Amino acid sequence: MNNMANTPTPHIGAQKGEIAETVIMAGDPLRIKFIAENYLENPVQFNSVRNMLGFTGTVRGKRVSVMGHGMGIPSIGIYTYELYHFYGVKTIIRVGSAGSYDPDLHLGDLVIAMGASTDSNYGAQYNLPGTYAPIADFDLLRRAAASCEEHGYHYKVGNVLSSDVFYSANPQTEKWRQMGVLAVEMEASALYMNAAYAGRKALVICTISDHILTGEVTTPEERQTTFNHMVEVALDLI
Repeated sequence: MNNMANTPTPHIGAQKGEIAETVIMAGDPLRIKFIAENYLENPVQFNSVRNMLGFTGTVRGKRVSVMGHGMGIPSIGIYTYELYHFYGVKTIIRVGSAGSYDPDLHLGDLVIAMGASTDSNYGAQYNLPGTYAPIADFDLLRRAAASCEEHGYHYKVGNVLSSDVFYSANPQTEKWRQMGVLAVEMEASALYMNAAYAGRKALVICTISDHILTGEVTTPEERQTTFNHMVEVALDLI
């Protein structure tokens, strides 16, 4: 039986000290395994609970962890809350896929989420007297944009939609697009709210995996192994 004094949550099997202060996260644990095997030096696995794989290693001599967060706001909400509050994590960078609403964003392009609109009720827990606007850490965002420029990657910075619904019975794509929302994904707003509540840092960098307007799509295999540009940008922030 795990000693809860050393493994503080039922969802993450790591002991205290096994997770770095900076964690790069992705929804797919197999993408995390790919990142650990191809980018980290001397990776050591710290989590396999629910197959939500996590590894700690180094990049250019700096300690970093990588971990899956699953699909949707409830899943990332649990994992990032625990990382911030129980494991001393200071910075979380999500690298994920998104569907483009923007005619100028195509497969493989990057979106850096400055803000995250949402149709989720996640923020109701804070009992705020209005509508909260979840936003990224500016220093991380500024450096991510500079990294994209240096690498020559095509990217945009702006608002994304974190939706609770993947298969919508009543799509509202055009309404969000008219308000300048660049793309849709399913996790950024909860991550940004958790970071704000904990007084920590967060950033979401997404690769366009499909285009809602044109029907362009990538395969699951491409999503798992070929979205390298956003990973390289995230590692530049360590």
